[in-house]
Amino acid sequence: MNAPGTPKPPLTLYLAAPRGFCAGVDRAIKIVEMALEKWGAPVYVRHEIVHNKFVVDGLRDKGAVFVEELDECPPDRPVIFSAHGVPKAVPAEAARREMVYVDATCPLVSKVHIEAERHSEEGLQIVMIGHAGHPETIGTMGQLPEGEVLLVETEADVATLEVRDPGQLAFVTQTTLSVDDTAGIVAALKARFPAIVGPHKEDICYATTNRQESVKAMAGKIDAMLVVGAPNSSNSRRLVEVASRNGCGYAQLVQRATDIDWRALEGIRSIGITAGASAPEVLVNEVIDALKARYDVTEELVETAKENVEFKVPRVLRQPA
Repeated sequence: MNAPGTPKPPLTLYLAAPRGFCAGVDRAIKIVEMALEKWGAPVYVRHEIVHNKFVVDGLRDKGAVFVEELDECPPDRPVIFSAHGVPKAVPAEAARREMVYVDATCPLVSKVHIEAERHSEEGLQIVMIGHAGHPETIGTMGQLPEGEVLLVETEADVATLEVRDPGQLAFVTQTTLSVDDTAGIVAALKARFPAIVGPHKEDICYATTNRQESVKAMAGKIDAMLVVGAPNSSNSRRLVEVASRNGCGYAQLVQRATDIDWRALEGIRSIGITAGASAPEVLVNEVIDALKARYDVTEELVETAKENVEFKVPRVLRQPA
């Protein structure tokens, strides 16, 4: 903090737009809140509903219980599947146990699931571009029998990929990847397997793409970038990478204002702020307030797209008209 009476140094603050919550995250949070209203606490949620500690803690305070596996849920309480999607075996097991369950999978992730199934029905083996161990990747690969979906994470993985038939392949991608990295992997797949079939529309979701584009638009004219998001949020981590690759000298992922590394920001005159798709705006405002406490801030909006997407909640949670 500045000493009392000391003038604050000037700082130009570039605010990315769009930033923060996407339609899939907003829908998933509403599903948990509406389930609590309908059935009362506790409501169980398999995996973090979205990758943000602040959001998860807030829902936990309202009565949500977060677990990693279905067998941790009592059969007489509702369970919600996270926005990232789940393998087919999970709802099948919930149905076998006669559990009430609500699927909060983002509709854009569900679209990828449907694509993979359609390609498989046509006899194609699927190549998934994604991150090993990420719940979305696990969920998508779990839509089909083992061996029907092969995972690649890098262009180098494409070179060593062993497939059943090079002429009978399709690819899908995790929705939260780096647009630029994915383009390189897709190019490598098409070079090695010219007959490979791609999605009708790109799998990387609109929100991931839009947030990366806004970071690119400001990265070259700022001294530093703060990305508000969680360390286990794929789309938030990609925003840090995009900033660094596009000319920003310093980029940091912060969950809260208390995470800001002030020493790393010494001497800066311009800073960009964005937020991953699962980070609420209240945390962005917290970071802005922390900057204003130390600097004489001038704000500029960097808007590269407008978003008006909205996804309906499942029918079981809707109020009668």
